[in-house]
Amino acid sequence: MATNRESSLTLERGLTLLQVVADAEAEAPSVSDLAVAIGISRAAVYRLLVPLEDRGLIRRTGSRVRLGMGVLALAARVLPQLRAVATPTLRALAERVGATAHLTVADGEEAQAVAVVEPSWTDYHVAYRVGSRHPLHRGAAGRAVLLREGWVATAGELEAGAHGVAAPVRGVAGLVASVGVVTLAPLDADEVGPLVVEAATALADLLTP
Repeated sequence: MATNRESSLTLERGLTLLQVVADAEAEAPSVSDLAVAIGISRAAVYRLLVPLEDRGLIRRTGSRVRLGMGVLALAARVLPQLRAVATPTLRALAERVGATAHLTVADGEEAQAVAVVEPSWTDYHVAYRVGSRHPLHRGAAGRAVLLREGWVATAGELEAGAHGVAAPVRGVAGLVASVGVVTLAPLDADEVGPLVVEAATALADLLTP
């Protein structure tokens, strides 16, 4: 049991170290900075750095510590896995509403569609490409990202004749996103809004431990 507790503590300290390095906005933290931030000795910091450096998650320049390129490799796997988790929920929403459903994440000042599912039974629907970007302040998907709760409905903000309803995904650490639908036919926001909120909540539950 003692060994398990020690392993858990080491893992927690390693993750805390990574977070401190990632949160540094100006000069990269030194080993001494990390020791103070985590509350451990410099020797203990050096022991934590060895496996992280071996895996490319951090790199050292003298006594300064920065994130390594290995973090990018991990980050590259986030969107495919997020897409896989979100697709069943989006499919259910698309079929229920009869509109193209999407998961959109905030990337700086832009909104990016990372998962899209089109309905199977409609005569026509909007083709919304994964990877599409637009300003956060335009379109239901972008506007919803900035909401605390509820939903937002828009018409013609991104494409003439397109109608959208979207709701924020809340409670998932590190994820700023929305779930929404878009169609060429007018939507009853009072009817569709709660369905979109329900889908956003269901996705948040799937992504939360």
